[in-house]
Formats: sequence, structure tokens, C-alpha cells
Amino acid sequence: MRLPASAHTGRPWRVHAIAGDFALADVWRLPTPGGPDDLIHLVRQFSGTAPRTGGAAPEQSSSPFAHPVAATLLGLRWKLGALLGWDGPGTGIGARVPSLRERLPDDLRDGPRGPDARPIPFRSVYTTRDEWLAEIANRTVHAALHLGWVPDGSGGYHAQMAVLVKPNGRFGRAYLAGIKPFRRFGVYPAMFEAAGRRWQETAALRATD
Repeated sequence: MRLPASAHTGRPWRVHAIAGDFALADVWRLPTPGGPDDLIHLVRQFSGTAPRTGGAAPEQSSSPFAHPVAATLLGLRWKLGALLGWDGPGTGIGARVPSLRERLPDDLRDGPRGPDARPIPFRSVYTTRDEWLAEIANRTVHAALHLGWVPDGSGGYHAQMAVLVKPNGRFGRAYLAGIKPFRRFGVYPAMFEAAGRRWQETAALRATD
């Protein structure tokens, strides 16, 4: 479910002080009910490092990015990027733009960084009990994905995802406007459907972790 901007801006996230010059593109509530310490399980799921049911080795397909619809649309994006040079050397984190990790205060820099995501090349910036921030950059945009763990008012928690963007000039703004329909009506719904289904499938595994 898509949420108003205030659902993100009205909460005391650490990310506000770190990415204050980024624009808020989207905020969504995820179908992932859980307890106060369950964000780490969702981070592992999003990053493709969650173990299979039964404790087997991690599987990349656990990531919501691997949903067939999301993977198809994102795959088309990477092919187009390769053709037009959007994702080449010199366009990413540490090349075209510095990492958001350079902005972290000491406690976050010294704390757990968290896993990088796959198959989408988001690089983890920091992890806390109720936040995970990961970033990606190319010739069009420097973007950050933020997962927050939010109390629901009745003793439970759920995740909400915010997407923060810093477009690279007029070309970057045009790019973000062009992909908005695909993002909101294709990629995100598919991702969240996959995330909710996987969350339910791994409920027993989380209970024994």
C-alpha cells in the first residue's frame, strides 16, 4: 500500500540527517507483520541472503527483486543502461558520487553495515534495529532504498519502504519521470507481493532464529 510522504518524513529516522538533500520519491507499507527485532530478517530477504526454509544455504531467489515481473522490468532497464552507457565504470558509488557512508556519524559507521543487495547492486550503508539503508548510483541518479520497522499500535510491527533520489541534472529528472509508471505499477507491486508471500513462508524459521 502506497503511503503519504509524512509516513516517512514524520518519523525520527536517522536517514533524515544523512540524506537530507535527496528527494522522497515513494513510501510504501509492506505486508510483513512481525515482532520488534524482525527487521534483520527482512533485510536478509531483500538482500537475497536469507536462508531457505530448513536452514539450507541462502538463495538469491528469496529477494523480492527476483520476482518474475520485477526481474523482467529491471532486466530491461539494465540492458538499456548497458546499451546507452548509464551504468559503466565511473558512473557509480565512489566514482561519480561519494558513498553515503562518508556522511555517517561515528556510531553508525562503527555499527553493522548490513548485507549488500542482489541481484540489484544496492550497496548497504548502515543497519540498526529499525532501519536499513542501501544505495545505488549510475549516470542518471544517486538513489537510496530505506527500510524502516514501524510499530502498528497494537503490539506488532511492519516494514515500510522509502525510495530517496538525487537525479543527475535534467537528464536524471527526465529519466525518473519516465520510469515512474513502471516503478509504481509494475516493479513495486510485484516486489511486495513476493515479499509478503516469502515472509509468510519463513514465519516458522524466524520463530526459531
